[in-house]
Amino acid sequence: MQLMAELVRKENLKPDIYKFSVKAEEIVKIAKPGQFLNIRVNNEVEPLLRRPISIYNLDKENGILEFIFQVKGRGTKILAQRTIGEKIDILGPLGYGSFKFNEYKNIAIIGGGIGVFPLYELAKQAKENGKNVNIYLGFRNKDLVTLEDKFEEVSDNLIITTDDGSYKEKGFAIDWLKKDKNIDCIYACGPLPMLRAVREYAIENDIPCQISLEERMACGLGVCLGCAIKTAKSPKEAPEYWHVCKAGPVFEAKDVEI
Repeated sequence: MQLMAELVRKENLKPDIYKFSVKAEEIVKIAKPGQFLNIRVNNEVEPLLRRPISIYNLDKENGILEFIFQVKGRGTKILAQRTIGEKIDILGPLGYGSFKFNEYKNIAIIGGGIGVFPLYELAKQAKENGKNVNIYLGFRNKDLVTLEDKFEEVSDNLIITTDDGSYKEKGFAIDWLKKDKNIDCIYACGPLPMLRAVREYAIENDIPCQISLEERMACGLGVCLGCAIKTAKSPKEAPEYWHVCKAGPVFEAKDVEI
């Protein structure tokens, strides 16, 4: 659905990383962990294309929708300048593929960098439903560690890693994930090299794994065909493709080639 959502709270979490809280009861009622929004960054003609941004948190009691984004280009720079009280044009929730956790008891959630944001709502709902939630988050250095306190609230076991060892554990999040031998399913979002490593580990060890993918999405509805991804079992002579915005953004890791 498309609606004009009032910006009720704005936080600058880190340099160039913002959390927006908007009043969007209609979306909050039906959104699922892993889905995303397509946001018009201002109310002018330019820039024309919306920006796809993952859902961070759903406050169902108050009808508040929260999303976090990093300023990377012209569009997100304009969005970051929006002020409290303004109305933001939002299309959502989008994406058929969402995180599913009901059949599992001991779950592992792994994220890297800004890819940790879509994982919070998953962790929160899994915890509320009595799951054993193990979270592994990796960042390049101490200055980039984000939302540690929020993930601490929704986890049974939280591991923070930094590439350079400037905070908590040194190394990569997947190194710590591999030490946990009681995992029923893995959920991942983050940089492509991390997702490839997680996918490979899950397949080799026959562990169910769901990954959230990010591609350039001009429309967010499967119309422009710009976010195609090859299916894992498609023949080389006639490759088959899904579209991340429509079939995903969450996929079974074994079903896609990344």
